[in-house]
Amino acid sequence: MKEAVKSGPPGPATRARGRPRSDKARRAILRAARELIEESGPAGLTMEGIAARAGVGKPTVYRWWPDRHSVAMAALMESDTPAAAPGGRSPLASLRKQLERVIEVFAAPVGRAVATMIAAADSDSEIARAFRSHFILARREEGRALLELALAGGEIRRDANIEVALDMIYGALFFRLLMGHAPLDAAAARLILKEALRGLHS
Repeated sequence: MKEAVKSGPPGPATRARGRPRSDKARRAILRAARELIEESGPAGLTMEGIAARAGVGKPTVYRWWPDRHSVAMAALMESDTPAAAPGGRSPLASLRKQLERVIEVFAAPVGRAVATMIAAADSDSEIARAFRSHFILARREEGRALLELALAGGEIRRDANIEVALDMIYGALFFRLLMGHAPLDAAAARLILKEALRGLHS
């Protein structure tokens, strides 16, 4: 019993010392994934390559992510920033800025590579589910908050259907992203928002 008591305290201390190393390894893995995507595209991203570039063992990579698609999605989300609070801008102007920021993320090499992976993936794959849950729905909730502010401020009609407006805005944005049938740039963000909100203005 005495021996068990003596061996107890070092456990938490060891785990506490391990946390900074884990955080550092995680950042190194995501940095390695971004570099490999930028250098070789989606085909150049492997779990072995990520581990080697990050200077960690492959089990360390698998500790956080089940496959290379999940690592790529995490690298994309790590480079993303949430929509800024409206500040001095109107909520609708802030919504346009958010759409432009999403486009900027996907215009970067990592974003283009992840979009290619998502377009080629099965709808029930890990990367598709992560994209829906952690990127599309997160951006949609930010948009909802901004539209509700616009509603409260009288920028859009009281009877505006926010759910349909959100579907029109983000549906058009991500359809262009995944299909690649039309340009996706700042001008597209402005046009999508303008047409989606047509008739909703007070």
